[in-house]
Amino acid sequence: MERSKFNIDAIVVGAGPAGVSAALTLKRAGRNVVVLERSDMAGTKNMFGGAVYLNSVKSLFPKTFSEAPYERFIVHRTYSFLNSSGSVDIKSSSLADNTAATVFRPKFDNWMVQQAKAEGVFFAPKTLVKKLIYKNGSVVGVKTEQEKYFAPIVILADGVNSLLSKDIGLRKEFFPKDMVLAVRETYKLDKKTIEERFSLEEGSREGAMYEFFGGLSGFYLTEKKKKRPVTPFAIGFLYTFKDTVSLGLGISLEDLTLYKMKPYEVLEKFKSHPVVKRLIAGGAESEYSAHMIPEFGYNHLPKLYANGVMVVGDAAGLINSAHFEGTNFAIESGRLAGETAIIALNLNKFRFNVLKTYEEKLRRSFVLKDMKSYRNVVETLYSRKNSILKYYPDKMGELMETIHVVDNVDKKRKFRKFFKTVFFERSILELFRDFKAFLKLFFEIMF
Repeated sequence: MERSKFNIDAIVVGAGPAGVSAALTLKRAGRNVVVLERSDMAGTKNMFGGAVYLNSVKSLFPKTFSEAPYERFIVHRTYSFLNSSGSVDIKSSSLADNTAATVFRPKFDNWMVQQAKAEGVFFAPKTLVKKLIYKNGSVVGVKTEQEKYFAPIVILADGVNSLLSKDIGLRKEFFPKDMVLAVRETYKLDKKTIEERFSLEEGSREGAMYEFFGGLSGFYLTEKKKKRPVTPFAIGFLYTFKDTVSLGLGISLEDLTLYKMKPYEVLEKFKSHPVVKRLIAGGAESEYSAHMIPEFGYNHLPKLYANGVMVVGDAAGLINSAHFEGTNFAIESGRLAGETAIIALNLNKFRFNVLKTYEEKLRRSFVLKDMKSYRNVVETLYSRKNSILKYYPDKMGELMETIHVVDNVDKKRKFRKFFKTVFFERSILELFRDFKAFLKLFFEIMF
C-alpha cells in the first residue's frame, strides 16, 4: 500500500518512556508521528518504586535531561539481609556518581511528553485504542473509541498487559509464574528526618535505596489439617524522595496463588520487621498501589514484530528485575523501534522481513545482551528461595552475632558451635545444590 494513502507516518500506542522514545526518534528524522495515550496525562496509571537511570534519559534528551523532575539522586545503595530480629547489610556509596534518580512517574512521564510535543510530536490523551486495523495481512492503523487512525507503522508501547499484542498473536496468555506483583506504600516524612535517617547531606538532593532479602517468616500453609512453614518469593525495596519514602515488595504471583496469600498481608508482615519498621517510623502513609511486572524473561520473550507493527518496553517484557532495570530498557527499545520504522518508511516496505531489523538491533544492544546473561537468574533464585530468603539471611545474622558479641565464652567454642549448626540445619546435598546453582549463574553472567 502506498504511503500517500495514510494520514501519518507512524502511530505510537502509549506515552510512557518507550513510546516517547520511539516517537521522538521518528520526529527527529522528519516523520509525522502521533502518540495515543488512554490516560488524561502520561504516567498516571504507572506504579513505580522507583528510580530511572540517567544515562538513558541523557541519551534521549541530551540538552534538557538535567531539567527533568528528579526527586533525589541515588548515592547510597544497601542490600539488606533480614533475619528474625535484625539484618546484615552491604552498603555501597558513590557520592559523586549521579547515575540514577528517584522520580514520580506522572511528573516524569508528563515532562517527557512535553519535551516531545515541543519537538512536534502530536499527543492525543484520553484516547483508548480498542483494536488494530488490518489490510492485506498487515497492520495499517488503529481504531479508538472515537475514530480511526491510519499509518504504515504502529508501535505498541501499551504496558505489561498489552492486549493489542495479545490480540494479534504476538504474545500468549500470561501464567502466574510469568508475573510479579509489585505492591507499594508511600510514607510522608519531612526532609530533615529523611536526610538524618539515611545519612544524606543536609539540604542536598542525595538519595538512598534499599533492596531487602528475607524477613518474611511466619507464613504457614495448611495441608491435610497440618501446617507447614512457607517462604513466599518476595524481594523488598525502599527509595527516598524529597519528602516521602517509597516502600514495597515484588511478590511472585505464582506464590500468592499457590499459598493463597493476599498481597497486603505479605506487605504488612514485611513492614512489621524491626529493621523495616524503624526506617519508616513516624511516616504518615499517603498512598497504596500495585502493579504487574513481567518476569518471563529472555527465555520466553514474546514476538517483537509482525507486518506493520512492533512492540517495545514493558509490552515486550523487556525487564531486568535482578537490577530493577526497566525504564532504560524501555527508552532504548523505543529508540531502536523508531530507527527501524525510519528504515521501513525510507524503503516503503513494512512487512516482517524489514521490521525484523528491530529485533536484530535489540540483540546487538545492551537490552537483550543483559537479558540473555540474566536469563536464568529469577528462575534460579525462585528454586532456591528458601536458601536466599530464609536460611542464609538467618545464618548471616548468627555469624555476625558470633563475631561481635563479647561474653565469657571463648571464640573457638562459639565458632565451632556455629559451623556445626550450619551442617545440622542444612544437609550437605542442599548446600551443594545452592553452590552449584549460584556457580552456574556466575558463569552465565560473566561468560
